[in-house]
Amino acid sequence: MTDQQPLPHKSFDPTTFRDKPVSFVRRSGRMTPSQVRAWEEHRAKYVLDIPHGAAATSVADDATGDPQQIFGRSAPLVVEVGSGQGHAILHAAETRRDTDFLAVEVFRAGLARTMIRAELAELGNLRLAEVNAPELLEKYLPEGSVAEIWVFFPDPWKKERHKKRRLVSDDFARIAHRALQPGGVLRLATDWEDYAEQMREVLDAAPGFVRDFTGEWADRFDGRVLTAFEQKGAEKGREIRDLSYRRA
Repeated sequence: MTDQQPLPHKSFDPTTFRDKPVSFVRRSGRMTPSQVRAWEEHRAKYVLDIPHGAAATSVADDATGDPQQIFGRSAPLVVEVGSGQGHAILHAAETRRDTDFLAVEVFRAGLARTMIRAELAELGNLRLAEVNAPELLEKYLPEGSVAEIWVFFPDPWKKERHKKRRLVSDDFARIAHRALQPGGVLRLATDWEDYAEQMREVLDAAPGFVRDFTGEWADRFDGRVLTAFEQKGAEKGREIRDLSYRRA
C-alpha cells in the first residue's frame, strides 16, 4: 500500500459547477399571472437577497448570511433542498412555528406558489432562497447552523451515464456535515430503489454521520406530507424509501 495525497474536495465553482452535482435540473416554464404578481409583491419579504457569482443561481464566494439576523430570533433552522412547490416545508412551517425554515429552490414558479400559501398562512418563520443548494450550505450559512437538512425526491438521473450527476454524493455528505450542528439530522427520501441504495451507501461511509434508524430503511418521516408526486410513484409500484442520518 502506497501513501497517497488525498484528492482535493470537489468545488462548486460558479464558473464550472454545472458539470458537477447540483440541486436542480434545468427545465423551461412560465409563471402564471398570479405567480408573477406574488413574486413582485412578496419576494422582498420572503426571498433572501443572496449575491450571485458567475452563474445565475450560484452563490458569490463572499456571500454569507446569519440565520438569527434573517429571522430576527434564535431558533432551530431546517433547510429543504429542492422545495418544489413547497408542500412539505409549508406544512412544517405552519405546524412548527417555533422553528425556522429555509426553502431552497431555483424554479421561480415553485417559489411563487410557496409565497402565495405562506401569505395565506401568515408565516413569519419561512424564507426562500433562489440558489443552488450545495453552494448555500457550503458558503452562505455558518458552519453548524442547521438543525435539519431535507432532501426529498431529488432528481434520480435514471440513465446509467447520468447517475454521476446525482446530488447525494460523498461531497454533498461533506457539505451537509459542515452545515449541520452536532446532533443535526439529514433526512432523505426517494422512490428510486437504486438511488436509495446509493444514498445509504454514501451516508453509511460518510465521516461524521451515524444512522438515525434501525433496520434496512428509516420509517416514513411524519413531517413529509403526502404529495401527488409521491402518490404517483407509489401507484406505479415504486417503494418510497426514507433515510435519516445524524451528525455525530
